Amino acid sequence: MSNAADNPKLDPHPGSNTEKDPDDWVSGDEPMTGAQASYLTTLCEEAKVEPPDGPLTKAEASRLIDEIKGKVGR
Repeated sequence: MSNAADNPKLDPHPGSNTEKDPDDWVSGDEPMTGAQASYLTTLCEEAKVEPPDGPLTKAEASRLIDEIKGKVGR
């Protein structure tokens, strides 16, 4: 029988594989998703900044989203 300490699902502070640097994304060079574009538009309106000119990659959109989120306190 396995010890509870050996079960990562029971670890109160598990490591995360949900956050990765956009530079390390396999799909980072692909065009941003519709969800990213929509969220970016909303954040730009909230922050009262102009949305970016031209298309962005997924990685670029992610970085910009993080930057604007920091400005609006999210």
